[in-house]
Parts: sequence; structure tokens; C-alpha cells
Amino acid sequence: MLNTVVLHNIFVETVINCIFQDSQMNRKFRRTSAREGQDWAIAKYRYDAIGQRIRLWEFGQVHNKSFHANMLFLFRKAVVYTIDYRNRTCQKNPLHTAFHPSHIPHNASLLSQVILGGSSAPGEGLLVNTWTGDVPETGGKYLATVTEFGCIPVSTLYYTEKSGWVVTNYFNAVKGIEDPEQFFPPPFCTDADTEEEELDFFSAFF
Repeated sequence: MLNTVVLHNIFVETVINCIFQDSQMNRKFRRTSAREGQDWAIAKYRYDAIGQRIRLWEFGQVHNKSFHANMLFLFRKAVVYTIDYRNRTCQKNPLHTAFHPSHIPHNASLLSQVILGGSSAPGEGLLVNTWTGDVPETGGKYLATVTEFGCIPVSTLYYTEKSGWVVTNYFNAVKGIEDPEQFFPPPFCTDADTEEEELDFFSAFF
């Protein structure tokens, strides 16, 4: 069974020290599922390792129902905002997870190095490394592919008993942050009461 969740943190390794060269980045990704039909989602998110913040916009279909998400994760404050600009409402929940910077853990194993595309002429292909390993915090396992130069994520395959198999493909990565204001909740979130339910990063994808 292939379920749909996004693995944001790329769990890969450091025989070569594969750490993203820029701690702030805009990325997009597509994820798909074969669970009783086709579940899918496309998302854009902004990642700030220095401030330990993530902003995510996502839309798609799960269980034949459309959904969208606009969420701001503030890990240092241990809070996540679910933002609705149309109705100017804001839900505030405790954030029950630690921030994991996008880098390669020391316990991963290099599975292969290949060229995506062709290798007959310059510009035909992309040199990537694929790493594999376990995630003790969740009891999961992963297969992650990143570029040889820059360690930019290309795809991940992630498994836990709770989520099943998850496939995420990344594209259009841009270093730096276009609009830092996106890491601050809008004014109408100021008076939002904190809900009792604790959320984690994966709450954006259920």
C-alpha cells in the first residue's frame, strides 16, 4: 500500500558531507499515491534553517476529495499556524516535533551514483547520489536521491507503518528567500487562541 505523506527532511548521509549549500530555499514538490485510486498533491514551501521556520502551500486530492493547506511552522516557538486568507481566520496549535535541518545523517549508506538522463554530451544528464537508511525517531526507512553538486533533493521514498510508502519528487529549487514576511503570521492571527491538539510537520499532509 502506498500512502501519501511528505518527507520534508532529506535523510541522507555524510561520507561526503552532503549538506545543502544554502540554509534558505524555495522548493516545489509533487507527491503521488496509489491508495484506492490516485491521490496527488503539489506544494510549494519555503525553508529557513537559521530561523527554524517552514512555510507551506499545498493543494491536491486525497480520498477523491480536494484539499488545500496554508501553514506556517515556527519550530523555535513550538507553534504551527493554519491560515485562511479568504475568511481571514487562523488556527494556532502546539507544534509537537523538533526541527530537522536538511542534511545527510551519519548513519546513512550510499546506495548508488547515477546520471539521470544521458551522459553522451554535456548538459544531457544530472549526476545524483542515492542514500538509504533508517529513521529511529519514527521507526521508518528511507531512500533519498540528491544532486552530487549542491546536495539539492531530487526525490525521496519513505516508509513507516503509519504512513505506508511515500513518494516525493522535488523541482524548481531556488536558493534564498524571496519574501521573508512569509515567515511571520498575518495580523489576523495575533489574537488566535492556542488549540489543545498538538500537531507535527506531517499534519499538513493528512
